[in-house]
Amino acid sequence: METSVPPPRRQRQTRHCAWCGRRVPEAGRQGRPRLYCAQSCRQRAYERRTAVQRGGLPEDAVVLSAAELADLQDRLFQLRCAAEDVVTAVEDAADQAELRKLAAQVVAVAEELERLR
Repeated sequence: METSVPPPRRQRQTRHCAWCGRRVPEAGRQGRPRLYCAQSCRQRAYERRTAVQRGGLPEDAVVLSAAELADLQDRLFQLRCAAEDVVTAVEDAADQAELRKLAAQVVAVAEELERLR
């Protein structure tokens, strides 16, 4: 007697808002996945798109303010420093617990870097 095993469920990937980078709440509904976490983010994205179109920039242009660019550069620097810490620890023959801790820091900084704004 064979028992039927249900197919494995697909794991849902965590989605992030296309505007602010926060997690998009899972609505549990059918259809197209949400791009924005809130109506205000959707509105800001629309305003940015129309401003880009009026300015004659290409559709896929990314416009950052000076503050946003500086923040992005700071987070990239943090990621590089965290990666350099891992390399230094490997060269110094650090124990596995220390390497695991440093690798976790790299992951945490990279996750923060994924958030563009």
